[in-house]
Amino acid sequence: MRSVDRRTFLEAAALTAAAAFAPRPAAAAGSPKKAVLISMLPKELSYHDRFKLAVDAGFAGIEMRTVPDAKEAEEIRDASAKTGLRVHSVMNSDHWTYPLSSDDPAVVDKSVAGMDTSLGNAKLWGADTVLLVPAVVNPQTSYKDAWARSQKVIRERILPRAQDLKVVVAVEEVWNKFLLSPLEFARYVDELASPWIKAYFDVGNIVFYGYPQDWVRALGARIVKVHLKDFQLDRPNGRFNWKNLGEGDIDWVEVRRAFGDIGYDGWMTTEINGGDAAYLKDVVARFDRFLAGQKPV
Repeated sequence: MRSVDRRTFLEAAALTAAAAFAPRPAAAAGSPKKAVLISMLPKELSYHDRFKLAVDAGFAGIEMRTVPDAKEAEEIRDASAKTGLRVHSVMNSDHWTYPLSSDDPAVVDKSVAGMDTSLGNAKLWGADTVLLVPAVVNPQTSYKDAWARSQKVIRERILPRAQDLKVVVAVEEVWNKFLLSPLEFARYVDELASPWIKAYFDVGNIVFYGYPQDWVRALGARIVKVHLKDFQLDRPNGRFNWKNLGEGDIDWVEVRRAFGDIGYDGWMTTEINGGDAAYLKDVVARFDRFLAGQKPV
């Protein structure tokens, strides 16, 4: 009798665990929130006018870039408060020039200082994430070293500050010859074993070597923020172009289905060319069609 009870218990435990990690149905999640990247808004306008333009177009949030100047940072906070446009994320600026994966301590120090500024911006503006490119693989830095060095710095010097400020560090996959599969990306995040490190998934960045819907399902709940842009690849001629939503090779209907499968309802930020009011309203219309499960165009 004891062996039967034990078997029943183990079967029930296995079913419970499977249910915990199963994708949530689309109905369990609300609709993702629409945001715009600051670079898409006219630079000649004040922050207040840029933010108002975004709100009028139909965006609810914005992703800013790191701003070291305190006065400018205050202006951004005021523009957000007056227009109602939420600063939801900060894109760190120094991770390319000063990669965390460098073997030069002075370079790493500058990278950490840049992240400290980004985290401070996020706290000031009420953003809950900072986007970080974690490493760069190049002739001087092997894949293995990039992995180990960047994780060590993030674990020891960045996550403590992020935890203090209650801001998530969102690691993005970009064209840095690093995190080249969704399984690696998931492992990299999991090994850091902190609620303050998550994945920032860019739908367009992986089209060269994968399918975004596959990455979405593999990363699952690790995804905390999303970049949207389309990508068109001309393989016979070895060329590619970044495109507006719906004008490239991405299967947007399937991508939306994948986000529904994992129950994602967080911020999605368009990272494409900028333009005037009419252009921005068209981008929002494409965004809305995507969220509705339709082709953007």
